[in-house]
Amino acid sequence: MVSPELTLGFSPCPNDTFMFYPLVHGLVDTAGLRYQERLEDVETLNQLALKGELDVSKVSYHALGHIRDEYALLRSGSALGRGCGPLLVAADRIDPADLRGRTIAVPGRYTTAKLLLRLFDPTLDNFLVMPFNEIMDAVLTGQADAGLIIHESRFTYQGFGLHKLVDLGEWWEAETGLPIPLGGIVARRSLRMDTISAIERALRSGVEYARTHPVEAVHYIREHAQEISEDVCAAHIALYVNDFSTELGEEGERAVSELLLRAEKSGIIPASRSGLFV
Repeated sequence: MVSPELTLGFSPCPNDTFMFYPLVHGLVDTAGLRYQERLEDVETLNQLALKGELDVSKVSYHALGHIRDEYALLRSGSALGRGCGPLLVAADRIDPADLRGRTIAVPGRYTTAKLLLRLFDPTLDNFLVMPFNEIMDAVLTGQADAGLIIHESRFTYQGFGLHKLVDLGEWWEAETGLPIPLGGIVARRSLRMDTISAIERALRSGVEYARTHPVEAVHYIREHAQEISEDVCAAHIALYVNDFSTELGEEGERAVSELLLRAEKSGIIPASRSGLFV
């Protein structure tokens, strides 16, 4: 019997294409499972998962807080670490407290970046949601008073004359002593447990393969990141793909649990009757 094809969502960002290249190109054992890849920006993936339209997907950990009863977190494939948090930037050097009531461009309603900003200062609540790659222009043109940048923008913002006001990753690490969980891979709970386990094993093998064969995925990464330089791609992968990507481990699991617990206590996400994993 031919195995069904699973829908697999991930972003065109270099860290995701780097990690998923071995899986979608059959370079690791998939236990007979086949995948139909769908590449979208992370907020689109969040929205698709909220609608239950994907079997397996990368999502923001903020979005996970809203879908824990429908999706289980996998222990491989996460973007989680230190020194990799979202940055709040502006055209002028201003005190973040002076942004209260002013417009802040954010890269999606369900992104972890927005969640972290709300945890950092709940009084900041005037958000302008837009694609992450449009935020710096919005700040430069005055459409927004400040912007919350993620992905490759954290490597290029200084070249646009923008100033860092807050590094939310640094804030989180100082607050908790834990690495910052940004995004993870989830699988629909309605899939059989043996199927979810097979997906998780294949994903872990894929991340391990990518990290030990880093050159093989270069053309695939460049195909989906055409406007990003090779140096920025390499820096992006080095920052967001690490040991936590291979396996969350105890520290990674504590970081995710702490983020969701704080979000629950703040009323940002609903309480869940399900655990994180299957």
